[in-house]
Amino acid sequence: MRKGYTLVELLIVLAVIAALMAVATPMALSAVKTAKASQVAQNLNALKSAVEQYVYSEKELPKSEASLTNYMSKIPDGYKVVPLYSFDNTGVATVTVAYTGEDVSPDNVRNQYSEVTKVKIATDTTDPATCAGVYVEVRKWW
Repeated sequence: MRKGYTLVELLIVLAVIAALMAVATPMALSAVKTAKASQVAQNLNALKSAVEQYVYSEKELPKSEASLTNYMSKIPDGYKVVPLYSFDNTGVATVTVAYTGEDVSPDNVRNQYSEVTKVKIATDTTDPATCAGVYVEVRKWW
């Protein structure tokens, strides 16, 4: 009597492993997508807070995301901070904070952070890009 496995037994084991992989792979990809959306939502919320702190401390609007370096430990890559309007006659200004990466949809980010909406940001190309972002409304108090 020979020791070892037959070819049929090995093929059955491979088929079972393939079936398990077919079930597990989509779940893992979905978890990665949700994790990325959650990370983007947290970064948008942190940048929103940094914009508010900047305006209330410096008494002016940030010119770009680089202006916020003293208000966050690290500015994440792929985010833009754009002042839409200067302070109007009621003392209100709006700043757009947007994630310009294309690896996550605005709808997935909105599921993680309800203030997220689709915003249009000017890019190097002629057409503005639609991406996940928040509008930060700040009020002059000084």
